[in-house]
Amino acid sequence: MRFWQRIYQFPLDRYLCCFLFRKVYAMTKIAIVDDHILFRRGVSIIINSFSEYKIISEASNGREFVNSINPNNLPGIVLLDITMPEMNGYETARWLYTHYPNIKVLALSMLNDERAIIKMLKNGAKGYILKDSEPQELRLALDSLVTKGIYLNELMCTNIIHCMNNQFEEDQELFKRKAELTERETEFLKRICSDLSYKQIADAMFLSPRTIDGYRDALFQKLNVSTRIGLVLYAIRNDIVSI
Repeated sequence: MRFWQRIYQFPLDRYLCCFLFRKVYAMTKIAIVDDHILFRRGVSIIINSFSEYKIISEASNGREFVNSINPNNLPGIVLLDITMPEMNGYETARWLYTHYPNIKVLALSMLNDERAIIKMLKNGAKGYILKDSEPQELRLALDSLVTKGIYLNELMCTNIIHCMNNQFEEDQELFKRKAELTERETEFLKRICSDLSYKQIADAMFLSPRTIDGYRDALFQKLNVSTRIGLVLYAIRNDIVSI
């Protein structure tokens, strides 16, 4: 008889046993891609101290990570540096968004630069924090990615607003025209700009998650964007929501 089977025979320990197994299987797998070994190892120690997360792989650049990724043991979240040799963070984020869109990318960089932040978001990153952040913010970012699919902190919001004020040349064509949106699409866009998950938006609009996915995909095509961040930018620029 196996150990867990022997434990389960005792009524007093039965609930503890179930709790332990739920904790094990609820753990989110994390991969770190960064070319600084000491920093990478330090972050690994911090993350492994969080009970709901565990590190399953490390890589020194995007190319190494892409070549080592195991389809049968995918991470739920990838912590991704930007400045790396061979394959940088922008390229790696785009590759992940194309091949494994369910993997969430959290950019972890020293670059407190508007263009770097916006470019990472455009390439599929769901959050961005600086390397000198406190461990508590890293934990908050991971929790937000798991529960809501996105992490919006003050750094990201500030740079998004600044980006809009500067009106990047590459974005001018996107925001120049205002597409004709249905009443439901407009309501969906407003809710997208909150911290609600897609499932929570579906509940709030009394619609099925599949219908909400349809609204999202239709707006992606209609507005020529490919991420939730792109939808948020469009809504703010066209006064659908206000900050």
